[in-house]
Order: sequence, then C-alpha cells, then structure tokens
Amino acid sequence: MSEKTEAAGAVSDDGLAERHNARMARKKEVVDKKIAAAKRDAGVLLVTCGNGKGKSSSAFGMVARALGHGMKVGVVQFIKGAIPTGEEKFFRRFPEEVSFHVMGEGYTWETQNRERDVEKAQLAWARAKELLTDDSIGLIVLDELNIALKYKYLDVQQVIADLRARPAMQHVVVTGRGAPPELIEAADTVTEMQLVKHAFAAGIAAQPGVEW
Repeated sequence: MSEKTEAAGAVSDDGLAERHNARMARKKEVVDKKIAAAKRDAGVLLVTCGNGKGKSSSAFGMVARALGHGMKVGVVQFIKGAIPTGEEKFFRRFPEEVSFHVMGEGYTWETQNRERDVEKAQLAWARAKELLTDDSIGLIVLDELNIALKYKYLDVQQVIADLRARPAMQHVVVTGRGAPPELIEAADTVTEMQLVKHAFAAGIAAQPGVEW
C-alpha cells in the first residue's frame, strides 16, 4: 500500500470516528433528557405476547433479576402443568423467595375439556389475586394468562380491575399468545415476540433447557 493510500485511509478513519462521536453525543443528550424526565416510581404491568419464542423466558429472566435485587416473587402458571419445566425445578429451590404455583393441566389442544379448563383457570386466578394483595411481593409472573383470557376462561375486565388494585410498587408480568386489546391498553410495557424461524418446523423436537 502506498503512503498516499495509507494517508487517505487514516483521514477516512478519523472522519468516521469524528462522526461517530458527534452522533453519540447527540444521542446521549436525548437519552439524558428522557432519564431526567422519568421521575416517578411505580409498579409496572408488562405484557409479552406474540407468536415468537421467548415470552415466558423473558418473564423468568425478570424473576432472576428481581431475586438479585432482594425482591420476593410470585409465579402462577396458567395452562401449563402437564410437564415439569426447567424454570419450575430451578426456582422451587428458593421457597422463601419464590412462591411458585403451577395451576394448569396442559395445553388446550391436549386437555379437550373446556369446562375443566375454565375451572382450573378460575382457581389459578384466585391464587393470583392472593399474591396481588400481598405488598411484600415485588414481582408477579402470570405465565400464559393471555391464553386463558383469549379463550374467555376468565373475564378480562375483572382481571384488569384486580391488576389495577394491586399494591402501588408491585410489578406484574403477563405472558402468552393472543393478549386481548383491553389488557394491552392497560399495560405499561408491551413486547410482541415475532416468529422468524423455529427448529420445530424443521422437525427438531422440543429440547429441554431451550423449550421447557
């Protein structure tokens, strides 16, 4: 490489660095203003929905995060229950910190009994309401509640009313496909997981540690 080419490359690199620094400075100014404006502390309602993988995984990541901050956690699993999951096996190791309740009997296409599914969902919501009145619990995960609402096993307006009546600093995460619009409207943070590819479509069975 000639000296002239090297010099041109150096100028180009210096210009790139300058533009990057200027862009990051502008970005920092915007972010700092948003942080300064967010002064209110409050319990938040989060909803993870959509057809992509990662809804429950995200919620249980927040369980680990909450425990790291010394918070107590409550978990109620709707629908799930036929197969012991890795998260259940792990978080049951901390009974003083995590109140874990598996209240379902399996996926709706397996149970084949709407009356029984409704009964189990209502029992699960009764347990959830107990947690939602306990101000010592900092985070509650309502895993697959969206499914129970989608199939109208529970009344969405009553669920929202109970969520709004919870302690002021209690956080709640609701997971599952098919979140009703009323719940999305009531939520503070909503994330929709989009499916791009899934191993199951290629004939790969659900793997422990990845899917359950």
